[in-house]
Amino acid sequence: MIGEAGITKQVSPEMEQTAAQRAKDRANAARWNLDIAVFSFVVLIIVIILLFQEIRIEIVAPVAIFGLAMVWLVGWRQGRQLYPRFYNEELSKLEQELEKVVTETVEKTVEETIEERVQRALRERWR
Repeated sequence: MIGEAGITKQVSPEMEQTAAQRAKDRANAARWNLDIAVFSFVVLIIVIILLFQEIRIEIVAPVAIFGLAMVWLVGWRQGRQLYPRFYNEELSKLEQELEKVVTETVEKTVEETIEERVQRALRERWR
């Protein structure tokens, strides 16, 4: 399992699954950044220049295919490298959200308990 030992022991399987899905979505989105777009345009410009120079299609096609393969490979590699970082970030966020919910629940319970005690004391005083 990806992640630090302290994090993975404290979260439920549902939280891990949610974190994994969110991290996967973020990593997929991060594949297509400005560097990849610039590289894609460079490949396109090279292909257009080669075609305008009347270079044969047998030479231009492999250049275009190689360029597109490199764009895909670089994007895939970027997403793969970012996934573990995003996964750990998502687990941390989910842990913080869970801790916040538990804290709010405890505070609400304590407030209700205090309120009940005050009401009981007021009722006894009025009797």
